[in-house]
Formats: sequence, structure tokens, C-alpha cells
Amino acid sequence: MPRVSKIEAFRVSLPLVRAFETSSHRKAYLEHILVRVQDGDGMVGWGEIASPSDPYYCPETVEDCLLMADRYLAPALLAADWTHPGDVGAVWARIRGHEFAKAGFEMACWDLWCRATDLPLARALGGTRTAIEAGVSLGIERTVDDLLAQVDRYAAEGYRRIKLKIAPGWDVEPVRAVRAARPGLPLHVDANGAYTEDQGAVFSELDDFGLTMIEQPYAPGALAAHARLQARIATPLCLDESVEDLDRLDTAITLQAGRILNIKVSRMGGLARARAAHDRAVAAGWQVWCGGMHEFGVGRAANVAIASLPGFTLPSDVSGSDKYYQRDVVEPPIRAADGLVPVPPGPGLGHDVDENLVRRLASAVMVW
Repeated sequence: MPRVSKIEAFRVSLPLVRAFETSSHRKAYLEHILVRVQDGDGMVGWGEIASPSDPYYCPETVEDCLLMADRYLAPALLAADWTHPGDVGAVWARIRGHEFAKAGFEMACWDLWCRATDLPLARALGGTRTAIEAGVSLGIERTVDDLLAQVDRYAAEGYRRIKLKIAPGWDVEPVRAVRAARPGLPLHVDANGAYTEDQGAVFSELDDFGLTMIEQPYAPGALAAHARLQARIATPLCLDESVEDLDRLDTAITLQAGRILNIKVSRMGGLARARAAHDRAVAAGWQVWCGGMHEFGVGRAANVAIASLPGFTLPSDVSGSDKYYQRDVVEPPIRAADGLVPVPPGPGLGHDVDENLVRRLASAVMVW
């Protein structure tokens, strides 16, 4: 594989169609970094650093990722020789953490290599599906009636699962209302670590609603608390923020701190580690599904590819990009029909980046 000869990073903001509220904050737009890599033959690959703007989901922010890109990741990649994108992680193996920044650069290398070899990213990763089941994630609304209207909308569009964000004070009552309105709908809740163990009684109440899972009830490091909770409720616990690498996954499996893993390419530090987490969790008897960070089309396409692996048996968070953005940065846009998102057959990500749009929208551009 020719060495990467040029790298560009674009800081881009897109307004959300509808403001989204979690247990930590409310957001009306998303700001991510799009990474463009080019080899000596002019072949191009794209990746997305989907880090949050604020340190509420994880320690990384857009500002942190720009610093890491400039000081460490871009120089290391320009100096590296590699033959397969699965090897790119070794380029910055000495750098601890900063998984979102690493994931964006690694994703661009996968796209570059797959385009150079005329191979769809899904197939390169070992994917077997031609379409993936899509769920939808709904934020905290102003009222329960507003939430029910959103549930009705997306259930009518065919989404295969509804995820509800919860927080102390917004948990049992909205779930009870949705379950009463939609008794047969696959439903799960996500706390993003907002609860402490002394608030754990709420999960005993939620245990009565036939949820497919309760996602990340406690703080990321509270694996022992998750294990104690899982031992006393029937609903499977799903870990998200708790698992940033394979070592933490091993610890969670050993402690029986859950039964389901949300695999996010960004949180895991790239596609290669996301695939390894899929393999390890499935081998341990855990179910896995693909979560998201409200990615633009670049990162969303990578999520579609990883979710095509055979172990992803639960609906993903890879809904159509039109749920979030009036106009995305890729063509064709990613769409869901009757709750299914097709896995593109074209090389690389299977979608072309509208480079002129990206350059117009960019508030900052870095070139190496």
C-alpha cells in the first residue's frame, strides 16, 4: 500500500433537525472533524472524528482531537508504511486513550485501502448482511406527550426498536407511557451513566416493562455495581461508556457486569478494534449491536459496514441521516426504509463525500 502523502482535517458543524437531550445536556447541532487522506497516486479516503463538543459523554472533545491530530496522529501516519488498514492502529499504539481521534484517522485508511482494492468496507471487515436493522434513539422531551408523538412517528416509519434516553426524574413514567401505548414494540432505555448505585431501585421498577435492555445505568468505571445490578434484575444490562478497549471488555465479561455490548467504532478507537470487540463478546455469549454518535454520513457509513458482521443481532442506532440532518455530507444520503438500511455494494464506504460542501462548511481546515 502506498504511503499516505497528504492529510486534511475539516471542522464541520451541522444543525440537527430536532434538538436532542440526554441525561447530561441538550444539543441543537453537531460539530465533528472530517479527515481526508490521500496517497501518492491521488486515491482518497475519508474518516470522521465524531467526538462530542463537550466532555460529558467522554473526556475527548473536538478541541482535544484537533490537538492530537496535529501533534501526534497526522505526523505519525505520514511517516508510516502499512499494507493493511488493520495494522494502522500500531502506528499510534504508544498513545494512551484519544480513541475518537484515532478512530477517525483509522477509518480514513480503511476507506482509502478499500477504494484502492475495489472492495466494499463491509466485505473487508467480514460483513455478511446486505441490509441492517435500524433502531432509533429518542432524547428526553419536554413532556410525555411530546415523547409519545416521536415514538408514533418512528414506529410508523418502520424502525425496529426504540431507545429512550432516561435520567433521574425522567425514567419510570415515560417508559410506562410508551409501553402502554406500544405494548409489543422492542424498547430499551439508556441512562448514559446518570445514576448511582443508591438510586438502583428505579431499575427494579423498569424491570417490569419487558425492555430489551437497560443501557449504561451507572458510571463507566462502576463495573462491580453493574454486576450487582445484573445479578438482581432479569432485564439484560448493556455496557457502552464502560468499554473502551478489549481489556475492559474482558473485565466486564469476567464480572458478569452485563449481557449486551454497544459497539461504537469511535469509542473503541477504530474499525479493527470494534471488530475484535464483536468477536470477543460474541464468543463469550454476549449480544452486540452498533451504537452511534449522531455521525455525519462518513461515520454513519462506517457504522453500517461494521453492523453487517454476523454477530450484530440486535437493531443498530444507524437510522437514516435524514432523522438528524436536513443535508448530509455524503451522496447518496443514508436512508432507512421499513426499518432497514442497505449495506452499499460500492468500494470503500460506498458513499461519495461532497467535498465542495465540506470545504464550504468547514470553520477550520488543517493540512499536513
